[in-house]
Amino acid sequence: MRIAVVGGGPGGLFLAALVRTADPTTEVTVFERNRADDTFGFGVVFSDRTLAAIHEADPVLRTGLAEHGVHWDTIEVRLKGERLRCGGNGMAAISRRTLLGLLQDRAVAAGAELRFSTPVGLCDLDGHDLVVAADGTGSAIRDALADRFGPAVEVATAKFIWFGTEHLFGGLTFVHERGEHGVFAVHGYPISREASTFLVETDERSWRAAGLDAFDVGQPPGPSDLRSKAYLEELFAEHLDGGALLVNNSRWANFRTRSTRRWSVLDPRPVVLRGDAVHSLPYGVKSDTNMAM
Repeated sequence: MRIAVVGGGPGGLFLAALVRTADPTTEVTVFERNRADDTFGFGVVFSDRTLAAIHEADPVLRTGLAEHGVHWDTIEVRLKGERLRCGGNGMAAISRRTLLGLLQDRAVAAGAELRFSTPVGLCDLDGHDLVVAADGTGSAIRDALADRFGPAVEVATAKFIWFGTEHLFGGLTFVHERGEHGVFAVHGYPISREASTFLVETDERSWRAAGLDAFDVGQPPGPSDLRSKAYLEELFAEHLDGGALLVNNSRWANFRTRSTRRWSVLDPRPVVLRGDAVHSLPYGVKSDTNMAM
């Protein structure tokens, strides 16, 4: 049997390793449009319960977290000068780049073939018995069979932007600050012993009032919104200990909740959707990679 996995994110790579481990006679090829070391975003969070389930299938993630990740069991909310903490919420995080490296190595060791810088469409995969679309929220495979899968999308009104920071939060931390232009909220959490994720959201009125709508989000991925970076560094200086924000394709967006009526089809050929290609989850839930794996 020949399986084509379109998308070399955590879900696609983990699937490739599991299939090859379960049946070494199956030929699995992962097609990823980006380079092996390209990654957008900063960190990935897993709950303790999810980690236990993943570990039963393959110990690669828990081993990687022990060596490269961080663990906490406290959630902290910072609001109007107060800091409220709640324990008993076991979670762990690891940088996305490190996670992808671990999963790439695991898939190769299991015998999967990884092809980077190789964008593909359905027409390029005729020799495969099964196509797994793990190519994210903008899945080209899903859209090519939209009449079969029945995709739908709902666009949220809030604005959000991803940064990193060298400031180390003690765990999952929610910060709210009211500036002269409105309220901005942060989801912060450590992703390694050197950095944290710093995700900011606000309403569109505050976003426009602060003049943060000047960046051209229509340009190709890569450049970051440095004006917003400077504005948010000043607004949240107390919570960053005066440190800087780290950028990686950091630009404002509206979250799109995608869903599909069907998750797999046999006609005109066997295709299965996986991860964000089948259903995206809000960033605040921090479970999209959990669900994909």
